[in-house]
Amino acid sequence: MSVNITPNRDTLPEKSGSRFVRHLKFSFLSTYRKIFTFVFTANMAAFVALIATRRGAPTLQDVANASSANLMATLLFRQENFVNLCYEIAVHMPHTFPLAIRRRFAKVFHYGGAHSGSGTAAVVWYILYTALITRDWIQDRKSAKLTNLIFSYAILAMFITILACAHPRFRVLFHDYFEAFHRFAGWTALILFWIHNCFAFKVSAELQGVSPREYLVRAPNFWFFIVSTACSVLSWSRLRYRKVYPEILSDHAIRLHFKYASMPPFYGLKISTKPLLEWHAFATIPDEDENGKVTGFSLLVSNAGDWTRETISNPPSRVWVRGYPLHGLLYTSRLFKRVVIVATGSGIGPCLSLLYADVTPRRVLWSTPHPEQTYGRKVFNAVVKADPDAVIWNTRTLGRPDMVALTHQLVEQSNAEAVFIISNPKVTRKVVYGMESRGIPAYGAIFDS
Repeated sequence: MSVNITPNRDTLPEKSGSRFVRHLKFSFLSTYRKIFTFVFTANMAAFVALIATRRGAPTLQDVANASSANLMATLLFRQENFVNLCYEIAVHMPHTFPLAIRRRFAKVFHYGGAHSGSGTAAVVWYILYTALITRDWIQDRKSAKLTNLIFSYAILAMFITILACAHPRFRVLFHDYFEAFHRFAGWTALILFWIHNCFAFKVSAELQGVSPREYLVRAPNFWFFIVSTACSVLSWSRLRYRKVYPEILSDHAIRLHFKYASMPPFYGLKISTKPLLEWHAFATIPDEDENGKVTGFSLLVSNAGDWTRETISNPPSRVWVRGYPLHGLLYTSRLFKRVVIVATGSGIGPCLSLLYADVTPRRVLWSTPHPEQTYGRKVFNAVVKADPDAVIWNTRTLGRPDMVALTHQLVEQSNAEAVFIISNPKVTRKVVYGMESRGIPAYGAIFDS
């Protein structure tokens, strides 16, 4: 067992600022919330400006365009290729740039703030749109306008359902329900949108005295929906039923091997045994043969809930795979000259992708019960190969370590520029806060990673 360091809190420097300021800066005002606030505030400023310039009577077309533009942005920030593009732009910043700039670009994994900010703004714009539709129907009760009115309220009901179920607290307590409501209500809203817009475009074309086809080509709303629909269709068109080769490591962990492709480092994949109900994201690990040649990839799954427990006890022979492989948090480690990688338990799985990549000098801290016995000799050897001086802490024999003190000591020893941690939410928050409040860039998965 590799333990070559003893945690010592006496060596920890003092935290910067007052407790209130630290909480505000490093906890409450997260990058995710800043992005959400920026996107939503910009939309509300446009919302107020539009009402003011139109003297309280904005046109249906203006409001519809704003709502559909935000809906398009919402779906783009969940589309794998677009998200990967955001990562690629961020990580290609050279090491010659100041650390103050690189540490901010490394927070690209908070892109979910743009997704939720745009989605919330889309709902607000659509509430105004529905109000205008209602006003028009009251003033002129034609059957075509009644159809528009009915579809508008149906779509609004789907939007509000999605928004309510996306609240972080609901997601934590009822994640399976959140995922189901998000998916099925989203599909329903998209279908209703197209039906609704077919009626709306026809009515608008008649009012302007042009053909429906000509009106469609000129309407930004139409093209926004084309992109939005393409985002959803593209992801699900990549749904495949893949053969998997399970490797049982222990009663706590299993490694699922795939042979259909060689996966480069730094990618994650969504898998499922019930594709319409639930999906689970895992970081991919390149599989190598005895000669070091990549022969496929694998996923490390540990007991963390009903689905993972069932997967370990009854290993599947095939699983569903959806979408394009997606970059994740650890990809941004390429922005730094040296890093410290911290993992607890099965958190070493995502880290293995980085360790195999061998592109960034790093030190490794892995805290887990009986590491070799639980995760197998191959995983243990991969960690030691990546960092011969890795701190591998057996919590069964040594107890729980002071993760903040150990991490800081590794940063000091290696002169690392940043810390990356893959752990449970409590430990992640503690280590990230402990480093950030002492001036060290630190990154850990958030609820929307």
